[in-house]
Amino acid sequence: MADIETIDSKIVYKNKWLTLREDKIRRKSGREGIYGVVEKPDFAIILPIERDTVYMVEQYRYTIKKRQLELPQGAWESDPDADPAQLAAGELKEETGLSAREMIYVGYQYLAYGFCDQGYHIYIAKGLTQGEQQLDTEEEDLRIVTMTLETLKTKIISGEIKDASTCNAVGLAILKGFI
Repeated sequence: MADIETIDSKIVYKNKWLTLREDKIRRKSGREGIYGVVEKPDFAIILPIERDTVYMVEQYRYTIKKRQLELPQGAWESDPDADPAQLAAGELKEETGLSAREMIYVGYQYLAYGFCDQGYHIYIAKGLTQGEQQLDTEEEDLRIVTMTLETLKTKIISGEIKDASTCNAVGLAILKGFI
């Protein structure tokens, strides 16, 4: 028997980006409860770096009412089973206009598995060529910001960069010796 058994499940809300589900559960002890689960397709996050220059994006994040710096990232809701490498290359091109000669796979992490099933694939992009951005409507205010790797590290350490996926992607790439 699993640690927690699903007794019943119902969709509470759904749009093109996510599904919110409420599950009635039974624990090993026999006690019942509920679990709220957000279902979202996996995304890719890309650390584009050329020599010592990192390409970031800055955009307004409605949920926190602030503009934030982060690495290019995104999902293809219309193709949730897309190859992660193609997704990463596509999101890089869409958000920054950059194409990469080399995409290096860093790893896979979960975003917030306490309530959400979404995970993300981390890539480093090298051998960059600049082209035109292909922004979605939701990204119309997105700006490309370049900085040195040292500046990026400083902004993460100081707390200026608050996007957990960005901080994690940079940290994992450093710990694995990719950058």
